[in-house]
Amino acid sequence: MTIVRWSPFPAIEAIDRPLRRMFDEFGIAPAALPAADIYETDKEYAFELEVPGFEEKELSVEVADHTLVVKGEQLETKEATDKQYRLHERLERTFERRFTLPLEADTTKIGAEFTKGVLTVHAPKVDVPKPRKVAIAAKK
Repeated sequence: MTIVRWSPFPAIEAIDRPLRRMFDEFGIAPAALPAADIYETDKEYAFELEVPGFEEKELSVEVADHTLVVKGEQLETKEATDKQYRLHERLERTFERRFTLPLEADTTKIGAEFTKGVLTVHAPKVDVPKPRKVAIAAKK
């Protein structure tokens, strides 16, 4: 008997591919959210979001109860009313992404920077006390 490692991805693709084809035929694509990379270093957690077409003043970052919320809302609307999209994959004029922060993230010291269409949110880690030995006293 051979043990075969099972992966759910082929089954998901089998379902996803016909749905995408159907949406493409009607010129509809699922709502686009900014692509995100999340990584961890020894000192922080970092969240990078690609937000092309947005300006710094059109983005907001909020933190509440270890949840990071990044919102974008374009102030200028340059869209012509006579457009009939055949395919629409670009980011919408508004979006919202939520990320659960690890408990080790210091939510009081979160910072963000915006460079070349990429918003990076830095969540420093709290200093976690190192385990220490506790002496056991003999009871007399």
